[in-house]
Amino acid sequence: MTRPTQPSADGSGRTAVNGPSVWLAADMADPTTWTIELDDAQRREIVAEATAAASTGRTVTTLTRDDMPLLSLRPVIDAAVSALTAGRGFVLLRGFPIDDLDNAAVELGYVGLGLHLGTPVGQDAKASLLGHVRDERVPRTGPHIRLYQTHQRQDFHTDGADVVGLLCLHRAVSGGESRLASTHAVYNHILDTRPDLLDVLYQPFAWDRNDEQAAGDPPYFLLPAIHDGDGTPRVFYIGWYIRDAQRHPDVPRLSPAQRDAMELLEQTANDPAFHVEMDFQPGDIQLIANWNILHAREAYEDADDPAERRHLLRLWLKAHDFTGANELLRDGIPDRGE
Repeated sequence: MTRPTQPSADGSGRTAVNGPSVWLAADMADPTTWTIELDDAQRREIVAEATAAASTGRTVTTLTRDDMPLLSLRPVIDAAVSALTAGRGFVLLRGFPIDDLDNAAVELGYVGLGLHLGTPVGQDAKASLLGHVRDERVPRTGPHIRLYQTHQRQDFHTDGADVVGLLCLHRAVSGGESRLASTHAVYNHILDTRPDLLDVLYQPFAWDRNDEQAAGDPPYFLLPAIHDGDGTPRVFYIGWYIRDAQRHPDVPRLSPAQRDAMELLEQTANDPAFHVEMDFQPGDIQLIANWNILHAREAYEDADDPAERRHLLRLWLKAHDFTGANELLRDGIPDRGE
C-alpha cells in the first residue's frame, strides 16, 4: 500500500503521497503496461466453467468461487490484485469471451472472475449485484435518475466498494470514452497549490441519497471527500451528489471555499496531463481501485436499435485481502426493502 512519506512545506502537517499510485498521463502513455490479454486457454476455461455453472442453475447471487476456480487465470488475477493494491490502481483485461456465451453465462463468468477479487455488493436501492450501464432513454428529471442510466457525461468521481469492474458488451456509435486519474496525483497537486482547499475537502459535505433512502432516513448524509485510512489519503467524491443535496432545505449551503475546493479537484483531474483515456472494446474488463482512481465517462451517441447500444456490466466488490474504501461504503448500497 502506498504511504505518504514526504512532508509538505506549508506547515499544515499533511504530507505528499509517494509510490506507484502517483502517476500522470505521460507515465501511462503505453497501454501495454496496463493491459492484460487473456489467452485462448484462459478464455476456454471461462467458457467451460461459466457454462457448467449455468447448467446447474447457478445465478449471480448464488455463484461461489468454488463454482469457477479459474486455475489458468491465477497469474492474471494475481497481476490484477498487485496493480490494484500496490501499483497504478487500475488494469484492463482484454478478451473476455462474450461471443462464446449466452447472456446468462456471460454474467456468471464475469461475476465468477470478480469473486476471485472480492465479494459483490449492492449498487442501488434493490442491492443489485450486477449493474447494467446503458442509456435507458429516460430524461434525468432529478437525482433519482442515476447518470449512468443516461448518455450524458459523468465527471470524475469514485463509486462505492473497494474495486469497481466494468465489462464492455457493446460500444457506442461514438463517444463514451473512459478516463482515469490518480487520486494521489490530484491530492499532491492540491496540497502543493492550495493546501487550504485540501483542508476543506477533509471536512464533511452533504451528499444526496438520490431518493434511495430507507423509510424514515434523511434524504442526505454527511461525509468528507477525503479521509485518511492507515495513514494514506482516501478519496470518495461524486460532485453531482454533493451539488444535488442542495435541493434539500435543511442542508447547509455550500460555502465559497467548498465550491472552490470541488472545482479545483475536478479541474485537476480533467487536465489532460493528469488522466489517461481508454476506449473500451467488447470483451474488455476495466478494474479500478476505488480509493486510488477517479474515473469519468464522456458523453456518447447510440444507435436506435437497443441491441446495438452501448452496454457495460458493472461490479462493485468488497475486496478479500485488502481495504481502501471508507468503511461506511465498503458494503455497497443495502436493499431498501420495498
